[in-house]
Amino acid sequence: MNGLHLVADLYGCRGDARYLTDREALRQLCISAVQNSGLTSLGDLFHQFEGESEDDAGGVTGAIVLAESHLAIHTWPELNSVTLDVYVCNYTKDNSAKAHGVLRDLMAAFDATDYVRHDVPRDRQHLYEHLNGDYGFFVRSTKRLEEFHTGLQKLEVHETPQFGKLLRLDDCFQTSERDEFVYHENLIHPSLTAHASPRQVLIIGGGDGGAVEEALKHPSVERVTLVELDGKVVEIARKHLGEIHRGAFESPRLRLLIEDGLKFLAETNEKFDVIALDLPDPVGPATALYEEAFFRDCKLALASGGILTLHMGSPVSRPDRVREHFARLTRVFSVVRPYTMFIPLYGCLWSMATCSESLDPVAIDAVEIDRRIARRGLTLLQYYNGSTHQAVFALPNFVRDLTVGTRPAPTLVTKQRTAAGK
Repeated sequence: MNGLHLVADLYGCRGDARYLTDREALRQLCISAVQNSGLTSLGDLFHQFEGESEDDAGGVTGAIVLAESHLAIHTWPELNSVTLDVYVCNYTKDNSAKAHGVLRDLMAAFDATDYVRHDVPRDRQHLYEHLNGDYGFFVRSTKRLEEFHTGLQKLEVHETPQFGKLLRLDDCFQTSERDEFVYHENLIHPSLTAHASPRQVLIIGGGDGGAVEEALKHPSVERVTLVELDGKVVEIARKHLGEIHRGAFESPRLRLLIEDGLKFLAETNEKFDVIALDLPDPVGPATALYEEAFFRDCKLALASGGILTLHMGSPVSRPDRVREHFARLTRVFSVVRPYTMFIPLYGCLWSMATCSESLDPVAIDAVEIDRRIARRGLTLLQYYNGSTHQAVFALPNFVRDLTVGTRPAPTLVTKQRTAAGK
């Protein structure tokens, strides 16, 4: 239902002390705030609690039923604190300004030294993702298309104004219609384009089909093997995410396996020119897919001259994770090249890496990358080109410190000054 919910916790209240311990004083304060705002009171109930001793006054809890919804309040005199809750329905008319007026008057009366306040619109859903314990962001959802537990993970699909349809797994944003190209093109093309003639491609994870769609753009690719643990992700992608996979699931060059990628790589005798790990964050069951033992299995499954690509997380919100993943990769592969890009749906700078025994994407210049793009007829690229191929591997110093651990020494250029008039 269309509405506005205002909640606030007030600390160190310096206003009239009676409002914390006197039921009638608090009741009159709240009634006055409601009347001043223009909202309609239908009745109220306020209750006085007993203190822990005869000398201590207890707190008060109260509520006013409004024609527009409610006001609720609770005082904690032993903490000199108050909790406030105001909700108004905006279905027939917008009562938001009135709700703000009530909260403003009450906060002024309590005169808190500190407070925490949340304004929550109830006509839409804000999808929050915590990138770490202190940092995160939200995306507004206008319609929930799917939400259920697959048996392996929580899955959601939402319609959003900013990103179109987006997929979330275990409350983490995975991909969206409007920005998927940033992640998928950077995961796939730096490695496949660097390879002279990729024929066999393995993708672990990536049940949304976006990585498959990018890999199939390379005409030399004879087969893409997609190993996805959760078949429900593929099922939902087929149903809702056609703008991401663009029919890739119907390609005769795709072999789709619904099974554990960890087990597949441990048991396979096949060799692949390119392996792409399109995985969720290393939490829960996915943790094993970031261990050194799994990276060694990837190495064994690579053909001569083959290359592995994967994401390592955010060097901004999870620097320790990036450092740890890079260290593990360098213990397995001779050539590990970290690279970064900003991914809008992930809300921050993101890092990936290519890993090989011999193939180094950084050694291929922008002109040659553009030649290969043209020769292979790679069309509908929204991000990747020769210049971005070079650019993503140009590491900011703080990322260099997390990964390669050294910074290039500045080049000193001798300048000759010309005397005036010469």
